[in-house]
Amino acid sequence: MSTAVSTMTGAPKAAARATTKVKVLIADKLSEDGIRLLKEDPGLEVDIKTGLGPKDLAAIIGPYEGLVVRSSTKVTAEVIAAAERLRVIGRAGVGLDNVDADAATKRGIIVMNVPAGNTISTAEHTFTLLLALARHIPQSNASLRQGQWERGKFVGTELFGKTLGIVGLGKIGTEVATRAQAFGMTVIASDPFLTSERAQQLEIQLTDLKTLYATADFITVHTPLTAETKHLIGREELAAMKPGVRLINCARGGIIDEQALHDAIVSGHVAGAAIDVYEEEPPTSPNPLVGLPQVVATPHLGASTEEAQYNVAIEVVKQVADALLGRGIRNAVNMPSLDAQTLRVLQPYITLGEKLGVVAAQLSGGKIAEVRVTYVGELTSHDTSSVTLAILKGILQPVVGERVNYVNASLIAAERGVKVVEAKASRLDEFANLLALEVRGDGQATAVSGTLSARREPRVVKIDRYFVEVAPEGYLLVIRNQDKPGLIGALGTLLGEAKINIAGMSNGRDEPGGQAVTVVTIDNPVPPAVLDKVKKLRHVLDAKLITL
Repeated sequence: MSTAVSTMTGAPKAAARATTKVKVLIADKLSEDGIRLLKEDPGLEVDIKTGLGPKDLAAIIGPYEGLVVRSSTKVTAEVIAAAERLRVIGRAGVGLDNVDADAATKRGIIVMNVPAGNTISTAEHTFTLLLALARHIPQSNASLRQGQWERGKFVGTELFGKTLGIVGLGKIGTEVATRAQAFGMTVIASDPFLTSERAQQLEIQLTDLKTLYATADFITVHTPLTAETKHLIGREELAAMKPGVRLINCARGGIIDEQALHDAIVSGHVAGAAIDVYEEEPPTSPNPLVGLPQVVATPHLGASTEEAQYNVAIEVVKQVADALLGRGIRNAVNMPSLDAQTLRVLQPYITLGEKLGVVAAQLSGGKIAEVRVTYVGELTSHDTSSVTLAILKGILQPVVGERVNYVNASLIAAERGVKVVEAKASRLDEFANLLALEVRGDGQATAVSGTLSARREPRVVKIDRYFVEVAPEGYLLVIRNQDKPGLIGALGTLLGEAKINIAGMSNGRDEPGGQAVTVVTIDNPVPPAVLDKVKKLRHVLDAKLITL
């Protein structure tokens, strides 16, 4: 793909650049090496103003075209609305929890991160906490400093021969696995996108979460915080774990239900935990875990090494400077790197592709080993690699979260052993232009197809073999059902009683009275209890909530 600043950026003409420097604001503490590198660029004028709240930042952001932050500064929709000239936001780190990327995208602002800058630091911190947890290092150190000699009180456990369960086997999880294997641990992992072949190469046993919980002596989580992973480990999951299990979380606060973990430790079912991230950072009230003697706690230090701070600072300032000065775009989370003319043609299909990927991943619900994409019509005359990247981004997003972008989507898929197959066809009978997607895994296949409306807006037009017409926005309730009278009325009544408004509905069937797919566009998410009731309705075979 060619690399150039897209029309999203609204770049000033080159002639203007010769006399006017581009203003960049650094709003968080950054490595001095990164600051110096940015200041030395002759095309940039750099200001440093840290410790600003959203209101203060919104008040001064007007003249700046570039903004560099870490995790402290909140770049809210209000800040972005006030940023009249802003073209690039650079986040020095992996996460984007503090940046409203959707609001930035609507304003045509490029959002960048540094997806791999702190991989080793976080993996090492995870293993540091694992060792400290196993041998009671902080507790015994504190006891000795108080003049005590309590050898019998701090009897630990060896790692050798124990089973480590890793939830999420991306870059960091893989690095943790390597270190655990060096200590003689058996490593098992659960990751919906990791293939059996890739797991075998890593000498890791791939399993489901239920088996992992019941088997592992230590469990460490390395997933993003998304709607799907919020309280992924709660009371029910903790109760299903092996008695005496120990948990480590250096990923994101909120993946583990803190109060549920507290109660499980107090009850004795969980032997202890090591926590680096919290649901509220910094806490405004006492955290239920920090005060427990069985817990090793650190204040979000996963990326706090000199090397990691240097790496992310250097990389993000290079990315921001290059994007602002027309030298190319790297690690953008909300756009691919395309020249302006190509982007005008492909942008609607890029949006469509990502939406189809999100829908397919959530409909599939299982491991994805292969992604097949077929392009029909207008798309066949263009380089469609950027659309394929958008599809992969959409598929990976529910699990990988903000770590996946248009640049690294194919790499992340390859790391997990996901095979990608592309094909082009001049025309199909049903549609002149079509993007057909099929995901395969666990012996099952899920197909979703889409096209553009007359206004070039994305539409889902087919799910498996059933024709539908749905705008992929908000929340979709996808129901597989028998085509029998009474279902639509019962469904409407059930959702109405739950105060869930129906915005639209599309129904596709193979034949009258046969099987069908009903897609309901709704204004609010369906709570799990209501979704269970939908599944129990007469003639309903299955139902899934799709969040876009």
